[in-house]
Amino acid sequence: IGPVAAQRIIDHRTAIGGYTSVDQLLDVKGIGSKTLETMRGQVTVG
Repeated sequence: IGPVAAQRIIDHRTAIGGYTSVDQLLDVKGIGSKTLETMRGQVTVG
């Protein structure tokens, strides 16, 4: 992902008080199911 998507992920995390599931990244503009599956192995929550 690029810097814009990364910032959107951070902003969304702040807005919701943190992630409890990787699938919540689907709520971020620009992160679709294909992108999520590509990065799923590199992302952790908790």
